[in-house]
Amino acid sequence: MPGEKQTAVTYYVGVDVGSASVRAALVDGFGTVVAHAEKPIQVWEPQPDHYEQSSADIWAACCSVTKEVVHGVDASRIRGLGFDATCSLVVVDEQFQPLAVNSEGQNHRNVIMWMDHRAVSQVQRINATQHRVLNYVGGAMSVEMQPPKLLWIKENLPESWEKVGYFFDLPDFLSWKATGVTARSLCTVVCKWTYTSDRGWDDSFWNMIGLEDLVMDKYEKIGNHVLSPGEAVGKGLTPEAAEDLGLPKGIAVAASLIDAHAGGLGVIGADVKGHNLPCENQPITSRVAMICGTSSCHMGIDHVVRGHVAFPELEAKAAASAHSIYTYLNSHLDLIKKSLPVGFLTVDLHVWPDFHGNRSPLTDLTLKGMVVGLTLSRGLDELALIYLATIQAIALGTRHILEAMQAAGHEISTLFLCGGLSKNPLFVQMHADITGKPVVLSKEVESVLVGAAILGACASGDFASIQEAMAKMGKIGRVVQPNHEHKRFYDKKYEVFLKLVEHQREYRSIMNSL
Repeated sequence: MPGEKQTAVTYYVGVDVGSASVRAALVDGFGTVVAHAEKPIQVWEPQPDHYEQSSADIWAACCSVTKEVVHGVDASRIRGLGFDATCSLVVVDEQFQPLAVNSEGQNHRNVIMWMDHRAVSQVQRINATQHRVLNYVGGAMSVEMQPPKLLWIKENLPESWEKVGYFFDLPDFLSWKATGVTARSLCTVVCKWTYTSDRGWDDSFWNMIGLEDLVMDKYEKIGNHVLSPGEAVGKGLTPEAAEDLGLPKGIAVAASLIDAHAGGLGVIGADVKGHNLPCENQPITSRVAMICGTSSCHMGIDHVVRGHVAFPELEAKAAASAHSIYTYLNSHLDLIKKSLPVGFLTVDLHVWPDFHGNRSPLTDLTLKGMVVGLTLSRGLDELALIYLATIQAIALGTRHILEAMQAAGHEISTLFLCGGLSKNPLFVQMHADITGKPVVLSKEVESVLVGAAILGACASGDFASIQEAMAKMGKIGRVVQPNHEHKRFYDKKYEVFLKLVEHQREYRSIMNSL
């Protein structure tokens, strides 16, 4: 019977490929991370808005960290392997050799990263078609999705286009590398490629945007065999991949997930009984997971903090106190707040945080960051305030998304946070206060890796369903409640937040009239 194997100690390996590093974890059947390893990966930026990686470099890092976490472990107890990764585009030829995604012809740089914005013209033309598939992605496609990137390659790199054998989302490339099977995950093709679970690919869309050659080969290049996340891929780990990874050959390999979705899987299905949460007697659709990683948080906060003139002073003082720069900033805010709640320090300072465009809910890649309320101060106090205002702006952006979801008929009562900044108590409290909803933190901080391991557990057959695995391997650590006494202040901050984007568009309209 499924679940009986949990009486013995069994392990699952989760591998997470982020923007700048690859991580792996050995996770037991109760969701405890037993071992963890991380290795950096290379990023090339040959010109503005072009970000590239190497699939060979990424796979080598996957092998290194996996070998590290399973070292000394009884291999017979390792039951399954799951991958998650950023939704970057991998390009290979018919022999699965890397193909250049750059004008320099550097074949080893064969990955267009998720955050690459080279295909602006292409996505604008795609959105101008108003094709029905766009309704599945909020009415407009993001430049970070795959169709505009494919069109860019066809129009700008004809030599690579003629040689292409396969286009993979990075999570699917990893499961292929492990199994030799080119099946795609339902997660990747639905979220980034316009596939729908009930209708599959829409021929008319690809024909309309100028990628009819993908239709002609019956979608061989982008995937005509789709599996649900957690479903076993092929016959498991190939002997070659097993040797590369230091794992037993033939163990189950799961259909993969995009990294943010793996984080949700690792935390959102946890048993909430006894925590006095509004979602306890509600369907799981009343919960939303926020993965506080690179795209949603770190890039914006780091940009503001590290670019400030007082950053060297901050760095030196944080090092002297043996704390991270963010822990030091949080302490500094407590020193300068006096009798005010710390959040109220930004009454005259407001940030719009879209320094790299807006993915959701506005799907507007042209939006830029804004800071309103700067003074001539160049000291640590000013840096701490801008840091606080940026954190608040990210939380206000979360509220913006939640309100769009509510307008579309989704009632969300509880937030589940994971990822690096979920360790920051100020970031967490601002999300609770600004959204007005309780925030649940996972017992295991590395929820994304737990989510990847849950995939491997499902593929192994040790659990009857992915829901059972989520409930048993996802654990609640702490609940942070909103301070409702601060509601009026943050309602006013939200009014200003929405005015910022309204004004930015007005300014652009004025200048475009030249």
